[in-house]
Amino acid sequence: MTSRNKGTPDRLVVILGDQLDPDHPIVAALSPARDAVFMAEVREEATHVWSHKARITLFLSAMRHFRDNLEARGITVRYFALERHSHASLAAALAAELKGHRPQRVAMLQAGDARVQAAIEATVLRAELPLQVVADPHFLVKPETFQDWLGQRKQPRLEHFYRAMRKQTGILMQDSEPLGGQWNFDAANRASFGRQGPARLPPPQAFSPDSVTRDVIRLVNREFPEHPGALDTFDWPVTPADAQIALRDFVDHRLASFGTYQDAMWTGEPFLYHSLLSPSLNLKLLNPRDVLDAAGISMQENAAPLACVEGFVRQVLGWREYVRGIYWARMPEYAGFNALHAEQDLPAFFWTADTDMVCLREVLAQTLQYGYAHHIQRLMITGLFCLLLGVRPQQVHAWYLAVYVDAVEWVELPNTLGMSQYADGGYLASKPYVASGKYIDRMSNYCKGCRYNPAHATGDDACPYTTLYWDFLARHRERFAHHPRTALQWRNLERLDAQTVAGIRQQADDFRNSL
Repeated sequence: MTSRNKGTPDRLVVILGDQLDPDHPIVAALSPARDAVFMAEVREEATHVWSHKARITLFLSAMRHFRDNLEARGITVRYFALERHSHASLAAALAAELKGHRPQRVAMLQAGDARVQAAIEATVLRAELPLQVVADPHFLVKPETFQDWLGQRKQPRLEHFYRAMRKQTGILMQDSEPLGGQWNFDAANRASFGRQGPARLPPPQAFSPDSVTRDVIRLVNREFPEHPGALDTFDWPVTPADAQIALRDFVDHRLASFGTYQDAMWTGEPFLYHSLLSPSLNLKLLNPRDVLDAAGISMQENAAPLACVEGFVRQVLGWREYVRGIYWARMPEYAGFNALHAEQDLPAFFWTADTDMVCLREVLAQTLQYGYAHHIQRLMITGLFCLLLGVRPQQVHAWYLAVYVDAVEWVELPNTLGMSQYADGGYLASKPYVASGKYIDRMSNYCKGCRYNPAHATGDDACPYTTLYWDFLARHRERFAHHPRTALQWRNLERLDAQTVAGIRQQADDFRNSL
C-alpha cells in the first residue's frame, strides 16, 4: 500500500477499477490538503469469476496509471497494491482503510456492479460513516431518468429508446428528423465478405506495454498462473491518452467500413473493422461523448458514410445506454432469470477451444488469446451455441464476465441473459436470436473445411448448430409458434414430418450427452 499523507482525511473518495475518468467529477472537487482517494487491487475481483489474464492486467495497469496521475496532481492516494496487502476483498481493504485513517465521510460514483455497490455501502455503514453516492456522469442517461422512461411504456424496446436519445442529444438529426430520412440503416449493415474475403485490413493501433504494464504482467503471471489466456500479445490502451489515439485510429482507418461489415466474420481475423473501444469506454478512459463527436465529424467531412456512422452510433448512444438502464432497473432479480428453464452445463471446451466445430474453435481460441470477440461472434457463435444447447444462463454469464477484457457487469449481464440467452423472457429483446448453421455459413468462412455440413440436421456430418436449432424450435414450440417475430421459423418446423423431427430430437439428445 502507498500513502502520500498519513493524516486523517476529511473526505475519502472511493474509485473503482472501471471509474478511471480523468475528469472524475468528485476528484475534480477534491482538496489535496483535506481529502484522499482510496483504490484497491484485490484478489476477489479476479477470482469471483475465473478472469482472463488480459482482463486482470488491463484493470490493474489502468488503475496504476490513474493512481500515478492523481499523485502527480498532488492528490493523496491510499492505494492497496495486490502484492502489498493481504485483504482478500474490496470490502476488507476498505474496512481497514476506514479504521486506520477514519475520514469524516466517504464519497463514490455509483459502481458498475451491484455486488460491489452493496459491499461498499455495507462496509461504510458498519463504520458508521456517511456515504455520498453520485450518479456517474460518464453516461448520458441517469438510472432514475431511464426508470421514468420505462414507466411510460408497457415494454422497453431499444428502437424507441434509441430514437428518444437521438432527439434528446441532436446526434444525427436535422431539426426534428433523422439524417437521411431513416432512424437506422440496419438493413445496409449486414453484409458478408463473400467468398473473396475481406480486403486488406488496416491493423488496429497497438500499445506496447510500458514499465508499469510490464510489472503488472509479471504480477498476473505469478499470482494467477492457472487463469485462462495469455499476455504475450497484450497491447490494449491503459491510459486516457492511449484511448484517444485508439479512437482516432478507428475513425481514420475502420469506421468507413465498420457498419457495412459489422456482422461479418472471417477465419484468422479477430478484429476486422471493429472499433476495439469498448475496454476504454467501460473503464472510463474514454468518454462516449468524444466517441460520438469523432464519428459525427468523420461523416461531416465525408470520410465515413452515414449508414456506417449510424450503425456505430446506435451501439454507443443506443444499445450501451439501454442495457445499463435495464441493469439498474431490474437488479438484483435480473441475475437469476432463466425463462427457458435451461439447465445444461457449459461445455468444458469453452475454456480450451478443443472442439472440431470450426466456428466455435475459431472464436474460442481468439477469445482465450486476446480476451476479445466482436459482438456478432459473441451473440451468434458462442451465445447462440449456448442458447440452442440449453446452457444454464448464469453459467454463460460467468464465462462472459470472466473472459472478455471489456466485461463489467452492468453491460455484460443484460447482454448475456437478455439479448443472448433470452433468459429474461423477452424483456430486453423481443425475440430469441436463434439460427442454424446456415447463418454462420452465410456470414463467415468458418464452415469451409469444417467436418460438419451446415445444411444437415441429422447424420454423421450434421452441423450441431443446425441440429440444435431445429431441436430448439421443437422444444419451445408452444412458447414461440405464435410470436409475431418468430412465427415464420416455427412454420418452417411444421413443414417437417414427425419422423424427421424425432430423428433431429434424438441426435440433439445424443450430442448433449456426449459433452
